[in-house]
Amino acid sequence: MKKLKVAVLTTNRADYGLLYYPMKAIEAHPALELLVIAAGAHLSRQHGYSLEKIEEDGFEVAHKIEALQPEGDDSAHAAAQAAARASLCYADAYRALKPDLLMVLGDRFEVLAACQTALIMSLPIAHIAGGDLTLGAFDDSFRHAITKLSHIHFPTNARAARLLVQMGEEPERVHMVGSPGIDYIKSMRYLNREQLEESLSIKLRKKILLTTFHPETLSGEWLDALSNLLKVFSELDQDHSLIFTAPNNDPGGAEARKLIETFVAERSNAHLFENLGSTRYLSLMSLSNCVVGNSSSGLYEAPALKVATLNIGDRQADRLSASSVVNTGGDVDSLRQGLTRALSLDCSETVSPYGDGNASQRIMDVLANIAEQYDLGKLLRKRFHHV
Repeated sequence: MKKLKVAVLTTNRADYGLLYYPMKAIEAHPALELLVIAAGAHLSRQHGYSLEKIEEDGFEVAHKIEALQPEGDDSAHAAAQAAARASLCYADAYRALKPDLLMVLGDRFEVLAACQTALIMSLPIAHIAGGDLTLGAFDDSFRHAITKLSHIHFPTNARAARLLVQMGEEPERVHMVGSPGIDYIKSMRYLNREQLEESLSIKLRKKILLTTFHPETLSGEWLDALSNLLKVFSELDQDHSLIFTAPNNDPGGAEARKLIETFVAERSNAHLFENLGSTRYLSLMSLSNCVVGNSSSGLYEAPALKVATLNIGDRQADRLSASSVVNTGGDVDSLRQGLTRALSLDCSETVSPYGDGNASQRIMDVLANIAEQYDLGKLLRKRFHHV
């Protein structure tokens, strides 16, 4: 039987952590062939050049898409130009690799460019994590656009699966698999406190706050919220380790980075890391008293680890939240109260709404069935499903 060549696109450290186990499952299946395409922040020195992590994990990168914003330029103009250049590079990658299927995750502008190009070149698309809702970033529109460009859907929760059908996707193309991030959580070997301290070259204090704060691309108030959060953090005593991971490369990311760098430079208990990698990040999360910021990991992974989350602003608004998530505005009083509440939560009975840790197996089963039928022309022909 001819192998189904599955090109998997990863654009940053966040989606790679979620794609790791689906990639492993594809690589191990006799009917499937894995082709890794690395793009976006993976190839940015400013953002930690996480391409090296992919290769260290044993994956061969079949194609690199080096279409980036100029270093230090996080403007919307630069991002739009990078997306346009990426489209040209994706076309070259697909022509060179000749994949049968493209698999993508999430809602990045680099992913939308890849999917637009794939559709023009008659390359079917499988999309992980469609149907989610978020309010405060242009990711929401990108995610829904990717849904309409895609042919197979792997939503992470039942509500998202219903919304995909509501958007006109045929029910037989929608496979509720759960989040592959939960697979990683259930399968990885965690570093203990001492190992983390050695790996990060820091001394962890009694309490740990793990913070990731990305720009809200549809709001002008998010930078004030970050400033207010740093003010609240400045009021905490030295028993707190304040661990920051760097903002992403969305417009406004450089401004956020400067604020955090200034804050960290003035405090011995605060640290900024460009790229922790999944093992260190999740190990830190498992030891944290609270995950803080506006990253989806506070809603996806933290509840599965039974760790409290302080989710700030609108970037993740309308996304499904577990009982361990405290949603708050960005003013100082709301942040103070929200952090106090989050730190007081008992999360031992938290149940994640994002699956049971078997998403990768379910994804692989669907792909293997496609490989068996090998009717890609039929896969490309979508009908609008009327609800």
